[in-house]
Order: sequence, then C-alpha cells, then structure tokens
Amino acid sequence: MELEVLSLAYPPLLIFAAALFVLVLPRIAGFTVGALSLAAVLAISLIAPEGQHLAGTFLGFEVVPYYIDDFSRMVGLGLGFLGVCSVIYAYSSEASTTLVAFALVYVASSVGAAFAGDWLVLLFMWELMAVTSTLVVWHYGGDAVRAGFRYALFHGTGGVLVMLAVAAHYVQTGTFIYDGTGIADGIPALLAVLGMGVNVAFIGVHTWLPDTYPRPHIAASVFLSVYTTKTSAFVLYRAFPIGAESDLGIYIAYMGGLMSVYGATFALLQHDMRALLSYHIQAQLGYIVAGIGMGAWMIESEIAVAGAMSHLFNNILFKSLLFMAVGVVIYRTGEEDLYELGGLWREMPLTAIGFGLGALSITAIPGFNGYVSKGMLFDAADPHYYGIEASEPLYWLLWLGAIGTLLSFIKLGYYVFFHGESDVSVPDAKPGQTVAMLGLGAACVLFGVWWEGLADLAPTLHAHGGGEFTFAYPNDEGHMHPYSTSHLQTAGILTAVAAVTFVVVRKPLSKLDLGDPAMIVYPVTYHVSRWTMLAVTEIYAAVDRAVVGGVKRCYWIGNNPVLAVDAAARRLPLVDVEERQPTDGGRPSTIHLRTSIGTTVLLLTLVLTVVLWLLVV
Repeated sequence: MELEVLSLAYPPLLIFAAALFVLVLPRIAGFTVGALSLAAVLAISLIAPEGQHLAGTFLGFEVVPYYIDDFSRMVGLGLGFLGVCSVIYAYSSEASTTLVAFALVYVASSVGAAFAGDWLVLLFMWELMAVTSTLVVWHYGGDAVRAGFRYALFHGTGGVLVMLAVAAHYVQTGTFIYDGTGIADGIPALLAVLGMGVNVAFIGVHTWLPDTYPRPHIAASVFLSVYTTKTSAFVLYRAFPIGAESDLGIYIAYMGGLMSVYGATFALLQHDMRALLSYHIQAQLGYIVAGIGMGAWMIESEIAVAGAMSHLFNNILFKSLLFMAVGVVIYRTGEEDLYELGGLWREMPLTAIGFGLGALSITAIPGFNGYVSKGMLFDAADPHYYGIEASEPLYWLLWLGAIGTLLSFIKLGYYVFFHGESDVSVPDAKPGQTVAMLGLGAACVLFGVWWEGLADLAPTLHAHGGGEFTFAYPNDEGHMHPYSTSHLQTAGILTAVAAVTFVVVRKPLSKLDLGDPAMIVYPVTYHVSRWTMLAVTEIYAAVDRAVVGGVKRCYWIGNNPVLAVDAAARRLPLVDVEERQPTDGGRPSTIHLRTSIGTTVLLLTLVLTVVLWLLVV
C-alpha cells in the first residue's frame, strides 16, 4: 500500500508546493518545508517501485510524467540529497525567501526532467528549467542581469533545437514514449546533440557557464552548479543510451574528452574562484559525456555508462560542496579573487575541511568518490581494456583533463587557504553552512570507502550483479575492485605529475590572465545583433511609411475625387487645368493605422490560434 501511495506522489509537485509555502510562511518554517520536500524526493527515489506512473494522455498524445528505473532512481537520490543540503545552506547564507522559492521551482523542473518517461513531458520540464534558472540568476540584480540575458539566449536556442529534435522523433516513430532505444537516428539525433550540447557545455557553446555562475548570490550558485548541467547530461543519456550504436557516439565521446581538457585548462587560468569552479563543471561534464558517448559507440560498454552515471552522481555531491566552501569564503571576506586571499585555514578551519573534502573528491584521490567513478571511465577508454584502438586518444585526453583538474585545485587550495598569512580576521562558516558542507563531504567519503554501495547504485553494474562485473585491468586479480594495484598506480602517477608541475608553473601561472577565446562570441553577437536589429527596424520603418502613406492617399482620393483628378491632370503634359483652391484643403484621414505592441501581439496570437485550430480540424 505504501508503495502505491509513493507512486502517486509526484516529486516535482511536492517541491513546487513547497516553493509556495516558502513565500507565505515565516522564513524558518518555509525553508524547513522546502528541505522536507526534497527529503521526500530522496525517500521516493530510494523506495518507489519501478515502472510508469501517472501515465495518461495530453492533447491526444500518450504521456508518462513519472517514470522510475535504475537510472532515474540514482539521479533522483543525488538531486534530493543535494536539495536538502542546499536549502540549509541558503538559510544560513541569508538567501531571500523569493530567491529560494525561485530555486525550488527550478529544482522541481529539474527533478521533473529526470523522472520524465516521455519526450513531450521532458521538453516541457526542459524549457521550464531554462526559464526558472534564468529567474534565479536575475534575482540578484547588477551584473547578473546581463549575464542572465545571455544565459537565456543560449538556453532558449538549445531548447528550440531540442524541441525540433523531439518533433522530428515523433514524425519518425509515431510516439513520444521512451522505449529504451533513445532518440531516433538521423535528423532527430543530430538536433538533439546540438540542443543538449548547449546545456552540457559543449566547447563553443559553453561560455554561458563561466559567464553566469560567478555572478548571482552564493546560494544561487550552489543550486545552479548542479541542476541544469547534471540533469541535462542525464537527458543526453536518455537520447543516446547504452547499446544505441549511434554514429554520433564517437563524436559525443571525443567531445567529452576535449571538454575535460578545455575546462581544466581555462580553470587553471582563472582568478575568480567561482569562474574556476564553473570551468570545472565543464571539465567534469566532459568525463560524463565521454562515458555516455562510449556507451552509445562501443558494443561492450557497461563500464563506460556505469562510470558516467556514477560520476554524474558523485559530481552532484562534490561540485556543490566546492561551491559552498568558496561561497563561505566570499560571504565572510567579500573577496572573489583567489590571489587576494591566503592563510585562511587558520581563520576558517571548518570551511577549509569542507573545501578539502570536495577537492580530494573531484581530483580522484583514493578514498574519495571521484576516484571510483573516474576509475571506471579510465578503464572504459583504455584500449588495452576493450581492445579498441580508436579509444586511445580519448584515454589520453581524459588523462590530461585529470592532471589539469589536480593542478587547478592545488592552485585554488594553496592560494586561498595556505599561502602566506591571512590579512583579515573573519569568523568561520555559520552552523547551517557547516552542516551542509560536512553532510556532502561525508557522502563523498562514504562512496569512496564503501565503493560497493556506489556500484550497487550504478544501473549497468547493478544489472550484472555488482561485484561480479570486472572492474580492473585484465592482468589484475579479482573482480569489481577499484583499489587494484594498477588503479592505485594510475592515481599516484597523476598526483605526482600534477604536484611537480604546479611547483614549476606556480609563479608564471599567477601572472597569466588569459581570457577564453570562445568569449569573443559575446561582442560578436552584440554587434551582429545590433546591426541585424537596425536593418530589420529600418526596413520595417520604410515599409510602414510606404504602406501608411499609400493608405492615406487612397483615403484622401476616395473623399476628394475632384481634387484628385485635378492633381493627376496637372501632371499630364500639354494639359491646361484651371487652378482650384479648395477652402478646406480636402478631408483629412481619420483612420488609426498604428496600434500598440501589446494589441499587435494579441491580434497575431488570435490569428495564429484560429489558423492552428483550422489546421487541426
């Protein structure tokens, strides 16, 4: 009976209702309701029965708003647990009730996308996620407003491409329901890659990420750092699932490898702490995307997909933890530039511990969760593991990305917490901030030490009995053991190379301030948009003048035919017409040919609605 009730408790609706309570209840009560709604999502994800729930029809189409399988269960667990910690952190960080209400609606749309069982519901949640996340950015005001507009343009464009992909998929298959084979091949798959690539920060369409996430409230950055990108990576898997053998699989895999290097490289060059972390969202998404691509490309791909989903789950934990720790530093010191800080571990030991747990996790140090999931991805890409020579360049791209990640977090931790003496005397994290950070940090350690628990959550490994699935190089003894000698050697080599490299490049690196060349898209887009707007408006003005002038002349002629004939006759050669001087100059036009933009939009909407209705009928 309890399981049946859980299948009727639609997780996004619970969070949306909590957002309304946040607005009307006293602050502590509202935030408590918000945290409890996400705790409910965590519980539902853990024990709800598999299968389709709340299935029905919408506008004549079959839809499944609520779908549970091993994949959505794993993502739901991560999003629910993070949501509880994020609300607690927001309360302690003095986030406004309006911001948290926006954030909860944003979280609801993200959870809705994760639990969607068809492309139509997914599309609705995808667009709602773009709108609500933009509101989360805009709420802070200042520089966040312009960044929010740029963010909205990117995600609006990506959303249109995803919508076209879904429409083309329906034309080819005749259904929106997930069937386990992903998006239809051909045009739908290509459009899906392009549209989803915006949300998962493919190189070239990633600039919204470091441009936006450093600008809003620190609590907003925590929400933003996870929900859009991780949900979108999961949706990318829905489009290109394991065994799809899609022609685009190899492109997706190598795009992921390049993202891991590109993001880590530009993270290393950042002065702004949140910009550094934002580039590392792209870098870690690169590993996830590479795993998804390998799953859609290779035949024996369980380990690749398990690594991708496990790293997605782990990334939810350690990426939000890092944004929390850096947010506390900004909250207490008011400083965003990491080179202006130093020695804060004495002033803020709890924050330093929280940062350390997140940094050790994201850099894949043994004993932490990132080590386990990255190990799966390294194994999947290793040509000696699967014997696929085409994956060797990808393997080394992931290596370079791992070294860049280690370098970045050695740099961030060194300059913020250990370099020199602190110039300021500041208190440590507030109790709620500490609880949120240490809760996430404990989860990072838990799944690094108790790696069997992570393996049991990973869908493709779970399907193979967890511990019986090989997780090691062929010459290693045993099965499903990330702490094999070869894995530990790999981690040791990566760490040693990064540590030595940092010692060599530390001083010249501190003097570099190179911008992302892809950021040129903003001035170029601005000028192209401005010129395009001017061209369109001037052409419209010319047409408007011509049409309005023509109508006025026709109206005047209709009311003053004698004067019109006289005027026309006067223009004929060799015709002598007597001059007439009308006493009133003719009757002027009384037609109102222009209307407001609101009325125009209303009229166009009515016309389009009638046209659509006629087409449907």
